[in-house]
Amino acid sequence: MLPLSLLNAAQNKPMLVELKNGETFNGHLVNCDNFMNITLREVYQTSAEGDRFWKLKECYIRGSTIKYLRVPDALLDAVKEEQNRAREAGRSARGAHVSGAGARG
Repeated sequence: MLPLSLLNAAQNKPMLVELKNGETFNGHLVNCDNFMNITLREVYQTSAEGDRFWKLKECYIRGSTIKYLRVPDALLDAVKEEQNRAREAGRSARGAHVSGAGARG
């Protein structure tokens, strides 16, 4: 599974983001780009020590600072199923090709 396809499917879904410096952000994904820069809304930020909290309306996180992302398991399962269906549809479309006069045989 490609990370960007998962992030695109996660738009408007809740997620947890931990940065390399230990800070965490819990919010709903608004947008992401090819560099994994993300925008979250309705965010709860926690300090690296876990002793301070902030509520933010929206925040932008640079992709290179992200340690990991956590998305709901149901979303992960849904994206896997969708990719499996697309893969199967691609296989059946290739197998249904009727060879013409220029085909090897």
